[in-house]
Amino acid sequence: MRILRYLFWLLLALLFVLLLLFAVRNTAPVRLRFFFDQGWDVPLILLLLVFFVIGVCLGLLASLERIFRQRRELLALRRSLESRTEAPPPADPGVVG
Repeated sequence: MRILRYLFWLLLALLFVLLLLFAVRNTAPVRLRFFFDQGWDVPLILLLLVFFVIGVCLGLLASLERIFRQRRELLALRRSLESRTEAPPPADPGVVG
């Protein structure tokens, strides 16, 4: 199990190095054009990072409804399970009292 943990961290470090090299190679300024001939000169990697973060935020926002619905369902199932375990056990029909 430890080998998998080390392999995971090694792959994560490799991914970080690859992304760092990608960022270093893409520092050229680009012009982001808005309406009415307005623009913004920004390094390409910063622009990519900003739009990546916006995409992640939109993805998380889109999944929040499903997450909250599953949490409510899980809470209802836990309450149902607790109410079943609190009920007294059924009487044993083989014992005559």
